[in-house]
This record gives sequence, structure tokens and C-alpha cells, in this order.
Amino acid sequence: MISVLFAVLTALSNGAASVLQRRAASTAPDSEAMRLSLIGHLLRQKVWLAGIGLVIVAAVCQAVALATGPISVVQPIFVIELPATLLMAGFVMRVRLPRSVWSGVAAVTFGLALGLASAAPGGGSAAVHGAAWVPALILTGLFEAALIGSALATRGNPRAALLGLAAACAYALTAALMKDAMARLDEGGAAALFTSWQLYATAAAGVGALFLLQNALQAGTLVAVQPCLTLGDALISILYGVTLFGEDLRTGWWLLPELLALGLIAAGCVVLARSPLASGNATAPARARRVD
Repeated sequence: MISVLFAVLTALSNGAASVLQRRAASTAPDSEAMRLSLIGHLLRQKVWLAGIGLVIVAAVCQAVALATGPISVVQPIFVIELPATLLMAGFVMRVRLPRSVWSGVAAVTFGLALGLASAAPGGGSAAVHGAAWVPALILTGLFEAALIGSALATRGNPRAALLGLAAACAYALTAALMKDAMARLDEGGAAALFTSWQLYATAAAGVGALFLLQNALQAGTLVAVQPCLTLGDALISILYGVTLFGEDLRTGWWLLPELLALGLIAAGCVVLARSPLASGNATAPARARRVD
């Protein structure tokens, strides 16, 4: 329950951070785009600083969640970040949410609940033992190279989808490395954590994931990126959990509701990604002028 609680707090913190940072960035003049002066402008915005604070809170919550629970439980919960972001954006922007957004939120939420209840992930160890990281990193590198190579050979939404999946893989790897690093902290204290290669690999993987995501969003629409990002992160994290940490999942006929859950989450992500709130184009309704 602790891991679930902190996973939910991570998703909510990231969602709130996105809303605050977007609100602050919207006040910057177009002349500051792609310039260092943009950072100077944002640093003077209390809203943006609050968003950065929430990013730090989210990182701490994710570390606690991964340290206390299976990665195959923690990472899939992050699919609620997109619905949470849109709901909070609607509240902050005072925009009435259309029925489609509520339908998307319901689909993602119900799909997540159905998936976790059906798969019942659990068990496993807190750390990766032996040389299991060697084949995992090699296969991950080959998979990422194939995705990026294929993306460079295409344009538009196909490239965005491929890069979105590559970013998802990098985020899943970041979570797996973070979980293993937190296990070193539990076993040997701060000294073991700061001397572990997993800690620094976590930072490198996180930067790579952010870079891939920005390129995915630049290449195509959010509708092409979000389903690959959301489902890819969850599924690849589960794969890491099973292969590296020895976590267990239900199989057999349980695969049927699990596949239904994936379909609901994917459909919900597509609906939410098409919302004007997701693209930042939503506007609050104009107030009627008072006539004396």
C-alpha cells in the first residue's frame, strides 16, 4: 500500500508540475523561444518555481514507491498522470471539461484498475542479483537503436510514435535502475548508494528519456506519442520487473482481462491526447459584459 500511495503521489505531482510549468511558459514572449533568456524569465515566475519543486517531490515519491514495492505495480500506476494533468489544467484554466475528456479519464482509470487486479503483480527481490544487468542493457540498447533508426527513416506521426516508444523504454529503464540503486541504499547506506553505478546510470537514462520525448513531440502529434509512451512505459517496466527482479504475474485466462485493460488505457489515452487541453489550445469561456 505504501508503494501504491507514493506512486499515485508521483503521478499527481508530475501532473501538477506540468500544469504550473505550462502556465508559466505561456507568459513568456515569443522572442525568448529557444534562448537562454527564457530560463531567466521562468526563474522569475513563482508558478514555474513551484512546478520545479513538484518535480523534485515527484522524484522523491517515485524513489520511495520503487524502494517499497514491485516495479510492475509502481510504473503502471503512472498512466493516471495524463488524466490528472488534464483535470488540473481544466481547473486552473477554468475551462469546462467536455464529455470526451471525462470518458477518457474513466477509460484510463478503469483500465488501470482492471489490469492491476487481473495481473496481480507481486513478489520478486528488491535488487538485481549477479550479472543480470549485462544482457538486459545489451538488449535494451539494441531495441533503442532499432527504434531510433526506424524513426530516422520516417517522418511525421510514424516517427513520433517510434520515438515515443523509445522514450518509454528509456523511462522504464530509468525506473529499473532507480529501484536497484535504492536497494543499495537500504543494504549499505548512503556510501553504497553514491558509489553504485546504478545511481549515475539512472541520471543518464533519465536525461536520454527526456531528450527522446522532446524529439517525439517535435516530430508529430500528441495523439501519436502518448499511447506509445504510456503503454510502452508500463509494459516494458513489467518486463524488467519479471526478468530482472523476479516479480510474478498471472497468466492463462487472466490474459483476456489484461488485454482488455490495455485496450481501455490505449483508447483513453487517444481520447485525452486529442483534447484541446492536452495541446494547450483550450481557452476559458469569455465572460459576458455587463450592460448598464
